[in-house]
Amino acid sequence: MRYSGLSDFLNSSPEALAKGPVAMIFVEDLVEVDSTIRHHQNAGFKEVLVFAPDALDLPSALEVDIHRIDFDMSAPNALQTTVNKVIEAAPKVWLYYCYNAEYLFHPFCETRSIAELLAFHTEERRSGVLSYVVDLYADDLGHNPNAVSLENAWMDKSGYYALGRPDPENDGHPKERQLDFFGGLRWRFEEHIPALRRKIDRIALFRARPGLRLLADHTFNDEEYNTYACPWHNNITVAIASFRTAKALKSNAGSTFDIHTFKWHNSTEFEWSSKQLLDLGLMEPGQWF
Repeated sequence: MRYSGLSDFLNSSPEALAKGPVAMIFVEDLVEVDSTIRHHQNAGFKEVLVFAPDALDLPSALEVDIHRIDFDMSAPNALQTTVNKVIEAAPKVWLYYCYNAEYLFHPFCETRSIAELLAFHTEERRSGVLSYVVDLYADDLGHNPNAVSLENAWMDKSGYYALGRPDPENDGHPKERQLDFFGGLRWRFEEHIPALRRKIDRIALFRARPGLRLLADHTFNDEEYNTYACPWHNNITVAIASFRTAKALKSNAGSTFDIHTFKWHNSTEFEWSSKQLLDLGLMEPGQWF
């Protein structure tokens, strides 16, 4: 069903937010929107909300199974504002957000649904799931000038690291169980990436509650949501395989002419499997999942 905006959706279909998990896909351009939708439907999300411009043309068979909401991503703080409004409308519901040409992977996703993961995570008394954004890129930019190719996707197999997240309210000492994660194209081409946008971590999966707010840096106003583990043991983490950075670097006039290939000696072909991401340490199953 299609809606003229978020208010129209919230007024017309409140039942869509009655039970999760609910995926929110924010369409920045028209690249791989349909594959992004199908991927998250197959992952087991109960409802998929697609915030998209008028220019998007989807197959009717696909559009009938989603909630398409007219949206302008160029508006200031568009994603942050929208996610926070959905949080207000869906207390206690598990939510997820991503952009088009991004694909969520969780441990053993080939045999376990996202609902099973979140049921386990809820039993662990956790309300947020740390998500690593793993950059994907086409192997041949001559054939794929926008750097996107599902059939020939590559990724970095090393070069990822974490730093303590300083707490400005505690003389800059690291926050408890919080880290800033770096790597991928945002690290290798950091001269083209603003410093505040170089992190690759998000809390993309989270349980809504009254008063919760998403902040501009993809963290939340509740510090416990931003932690990578509980005080007792490690928890599940997930990965978002994303062409977003590669697309941006090749579409930006300030960087596109400096980049002839994204491949380097630590590139490896992306296998579209949770096992590869687990083996590379880019997500983990937690203690018992």
